[in-house]
Amino acid sequence: ALVGPSGGGKSTLLNCLVGAVIPRSGRLISLGRDLSTLSPRQVRTLRSQVGFIHQQLDLVPNLRVIQNIVCGRLGKRNFAQSVRDLLYPSKADTLHVHRLLERVGIPEKLYQRTDKLSGGQQQRVAIARALFPGPGTLLADEPVSSIDPARACDLVELLTCIAKEEGLTLI
Repeated sequence: ALVGPSGGGKSTLLNCLVGAVIPRSGRLISLGRDLSTLSPRQVRTLRSQVGFIHQQLDLVPNLRVIQNIVCGRLGKRNFAQSVRDLLYPSKADTLHVHRLLERVGIPEKLYQRTDKLSGGQQQRVAIARALFPGPGTLLADEPVSSIDPARACDLVELLTCIAKEEGLTLI
């Protein structure tokens, strides 16, 4: 866990670990790779190995849950494949998304628009999206900041349980 005051750099550090922010000096080794030596394509590959649950969730409100979750794999696909996956998810992808939604406790929301969900349900969609590409590491930037305390405890328990079961590093 990263603990510190507001403005202390926790989110910046997480963004550095996933290659979204490159330090101006020094070296940053993430997943055994020095980010300053990687090409943009190699950084994209590194990002696809890390699931990231953003503080603001970054869900597309007018898309359905399945579409938002399939977006979690965009970094691993070319443009044409990404568009096809978004518009016409395969049967295998649909089953995989459904299993992830079962895991986070909202399988019935598969085809609902994301903007029609509660804050806690949206948080669970963001978790499923981060898990969809099969990452080895899961980064969660203040994952409980937008939900009530009772739901926050449940969500932290869910994240730690998933990390243990999947053998993921969770920060």
